[in-house]
Amino acid sequence: MSTSEKPLVSMILPVLNGEKYIRQCLGAVLAQSEQNFELVIIDDGSTDSTLSEVSNFEFLISKQYPDLQLQVIKNKERLAPWGNFERACRASQAKYCVLLSVDVVIDKDFIKNAVEIMEQDDNIGCLQTKILQYTLSELSANGYPLTAKLIDTVGFGIFKSRRVVNLGHGQVDSGQFNEQKEIFAVEGAVPFYRREAFLDCAISSTTNYKPQTINSSEIVDHDMFWYGDDIDLGWRMNLFGWKQIFTPTVIAYHDRSTTKGMSYHWWDYLARIKARRQIRIDKRRLDWRNKRLARVKNEQWPNVWRHLPQILLRELSELGYILLVEPSVLLEIPKLIALIPKMLAKRRLIMAKAKRSPKEIRKWFI
Repeated sequence: MSTSEKPLVSMILPVLNGEKYIRQCLGAVLAQSEQNFELVIIDDGSTDSTLSEVSNFEFLISKQYPDLQLQVIKNKERLAPWGNFERACRASQAKYCVLLSVDVVIDKDFIKNAVEIMEQDDNIGCLQTKILQYTLSELSANGYPLTAKLIDTVGFGIFKSRRVVNLGHGQVDSGQFNEQKEIFAVEGAVPFYRREAFLDCAISSTTNYKPQTINSSEIVDHDMFWYGDDIDLGWRMNLFGWKQIFTPTVIAYHDRSTTKGMSYHWWDYLARIKARRQIRIDKRRLDWRNKRLARVKNEQWPNVWRHLPQILLRELSELGYILLVEPSVLLEIPKLIALIPKMLAKRRLIMAKAKRSPKEIRKWFI
C-alpha cells in the first residue's frame, strides 16, 4: 500500500510550558516507522522556552522532513488540552486523531500498529495504548526507554462506588495485560481516536463557550475545562455504542508527575494521600467537581439504584477525607451546584442518543 493510500493520522500536541519534555516528545513523533501523518502543535500560552524549541523543530522539519504537514498554532486564550484537541480534530481531514501529551514518548511503531488495529473494525472508536512509566534520565541514557517495567495505565476502570482508577497503575509489567480487549474508557495521556467516532460524541452546546467555536455543538465538555473530561468523554463514547479497545501492541511511555510507581491497593492509601497532595489544589478541586459532573451527565438511573449503597458509602468516606485533609476542595460546591442545570440539559441530549442499555453499561462496574 502506498503512502497516499494509507489513512492519514493527525498527531495533535497541545502544550503549555512544556520545555522539559517537548524535545523528546517531538523526536519520537519524527522517528515513527509510519510517516503518513500530520503534526499540529498548539501552544496554549507558554511562558518558558517551549516556543523556541518548537521553532527549532520547524527548521529541522523543513530541512529533513519536507513532506511532513506541520501546523503551529499560538493561542490568544487558553483552551486547555481537550479544548485544543477538539478544535484541531474538527478542522482536520485525517481519518484518525491522536491527543498527544507533551510528557509522553511514543514507540517508533505507535502509528503503524495503531492504524493496523483500527482498520480491522470500523466500530472501534478509540484505542487505549499500553502506557509504561519513564523518566527523562532514562531517555537521555537509552533513547527509547525500552526497559521500562512499571505500568502507567491500560485504561480506566470504574467501581460500583463510582471510584475511577487507572488500571494496572504501578504494577510491574509481567504480561498480565498482554491481551487485547474492550475496556470501559480510554485515559487521556495519548488516546488514538477514529475521528468519525470523536465527532459522533458531539452534543448541542448549552454553554457560553466563546473561543473560536466552530458550530453550536460541543464534544469535550467546555464547562469542565480540565480534569475529568477524559472519563466524561469515554463514558459517553461507551453509551453511544463505540468500542474502546486496549491493545498491548501499541506502546507509549508517560512521565506522570504524581503517583509514579504506586499501585492502587489498599496498603498504598497513605502513599496516595501523599502523592495527591503534590497536585496543585486548584487541580484537585477540578478533579473532584468534574468527576461528579460527569456522573450527572452519563449515569443511567437503573444502575444508580442498583449500586446506591456503594455510591453513598464512597461519597461519605470521601467527604470525611476532604473535611479532615483538604477542606478547601469544598469551595467547589457552589460551582458544582451552579453547573448542574447545564449538566442535566446535556444529560437529556446524551440519553436521547445513547445506544447501550443500562445492562450493557453495568458490566463495566467492578
